[in-house]
Amino acid sequence: MNEMSNSIDDVERVALAAREALTDQMIERLAVTGGNALEVIDRLNDETTSAAVHRLIDRLTEMQKVGALDTACDMIMLLHAMRNALTDAMVERLLSYAEYMVTSVANEDVCDLATNACEAMNQAAEESAKAPARGGLMATISLLSKPETQRSLQFLTNFAEKLQNRSCADR
Repeated sequence: MNEMSNSIDDVERVALAAREALTDQMIERLAVTGGNALEVIDRLNDETTSAAVHRLIDRLTEMQKVGALDTACDMIMLLHAMRNALTDAMVERLLSYAEYMVTSVANEDVCDLATNACEAMNQAAEESAKAPARGGLMATISLLSKPETQRSLQFLTNFAEKLQNRSCADR
């Protein structure tokens, strides 16, 4: 019984020392921290929130196992560094370049070109798959003697020449 009395006295002395050591500001901070902790615990009682937190923990564990957690953190650091490094002038130039690209590409002619190219590619693939494969020099010469082959080769030659001339003119 005497040992128990000593233990109670020790606890009372510790409580008294803690009470005397804490200032009003410290008690206020402890109360706010306790209130915030209870609010978080209360939110975890919500099934949706609890499921989200558990899912997040599971995904973090998976990412850690495969080494993706470091990669994700590195990407976040990179994005943060990029954001800090960008000046208003750089953002303005990037946006004007993006606007130029969108206006250059996002027009009806480019859409028609892309649609026509896809349809032509699909049709050519179908026709090529149906045609029997012939080999040899004579088959190639026979193919070159056809007017549509000559027109196609002439078109490709003209296209390549015009593209090269435009590329050189842009430099």
